[in-house]
Amino acid sequence: MWTRHHKRRNTGRLIVPTITGLFLAYFGFHAYNGDYGIYSKYRLETRIAEAQARLDALVAKRKELEHRVALVNDGSLEKDMLDEQARRALNLARENEVIILIGAD
Repeated sequence: MWTRHHKRRNTGRLIVPTITGLFLAYFGFHAYNGDYGIYSKYRLETRIAEAQARLDALVAKRKELEHRVALVNDGSLEKDMLDEQARRALNLARENEVIILIGAD
């Protein structure tokens, strides 16, 4: 009876370590650069700092506007004067109005 002898190849020994290495490299890369990785934490902290700075600026602007609105209460300013100031600030006039500009001299 004839038997075949197979020569042992070294490539079979490298398949499992290669697959394991690729598996670890894939998950290692995504653990650092993925959506929930280490690097994304730093990007998220940067975005939080920028958003907090914008929020602080908006809160300061809102407080300023609320203060200006509080100064214009019903007892301190006439409605005609308020209308005139608003038209001047917005640069608006009706068709039947005459505008006379007086110099600051």
